[in-house]
Amino acid sequence: MTGAYSILSSSSRLAMTSIAVALIVLALKFAAYWVTGSVALYSDALESIVNVVTASVAYAAIKVSERPADRSHPFGHHKAEYVSSVFESVLVILAALMIFREAYAAFLAPRTINEPALGLAINSAAAVLNGAWSWKLISEGKRRSSPALLADGWHLAADVMTSLGVLAGLGLAIATGWTLLDPLMAGLVALNILWAGYKLATMSVDGLMDRSASADVQARIRAIIITAGGGALEAHDIRTRQAGRATFIEFHLVVPGTMTVEASHEICDRIETAIEADIEGADVSIHVEPDRKMKPHTTGAVDLTSA
Repeated sequence: MTGAYSILSSSSRLAMTSIAVALIVLALKFAAYWVTGSVALYSDALESIVNVVTASVAYAAIKVSERPADRSHPFGHHKAEYVSSVFESVLVILAALMIFREAYAAFLAPRTINEPALGLAINSAAAVLNGAWSWKLISEGKRRSSPALLADGWHLAADVMTSLGVLAGLGLAIATGWTLLDPLMAGLVALNILWAGYKLATMSVDGLMDRSASADVQARIRAIIITAGGGALEAHDIRTRQAGRATFIEFHLVVPGTMTVEASHEICDRIETAIEADIEGADVSIHVEPDRKMKPHTTGAVDLTSA
């Protein structure tokens, strides 16, 4: 229990650090816009406002998801992270629409770019900071199976790509003197953000729809059942669902009809302990059945007679 609590607490600390990083990046990007007047840099800065909000929402969602199961939520609060991801995707799409509006206005009335070298340097520093932190969030989000950290990380990764595109486009506009490249690049930024919002939304809705565990995790579960299921005859109707850091696993375990309740319970305990030791956050439910409930192996049932 202590180890699990430590992991959850460190997830909260990561999310809180994301807020601080987002505020620093926001300040840098608005400074870059202020010294240049570039609408492309302004669009990049607008997305950073969304980054601050989404980092705050991710922190709140992780804190809720850490709450233990209670009478009203017997399966825990893990899905709070998916809800935050949906909210993030909506904000990302709204930011893209705001940027489209600014880009259109600048296209109709092109703006002069001031102090381009300083603005590009400041924005580059923000992109480097964002890139390093997005890599940290994605790697930690995968390790902890945290939808909120992953969503925040991939959102920042999209922001980094946006910043790189802005820097390249703005550099080209300065080199050629074609000021229309500035609003055109802002429009491309908005398209990239819309795509990021769409991916966030599909990932989040997939989680809310009780997506099954990955093929790798399912293979590990079946292998563990075979290894630890000695004394049983078969396991069938193996089902999984992922809810944030929790992986819910349930299946039917067929035992000889003459086996005692105590003996069958010992097999179940052995399998549960092995699964929970191998798969972090596993919640296992096993329904014991007599041998007359065996199913053909063509249905995906696992043969345990040789276990």
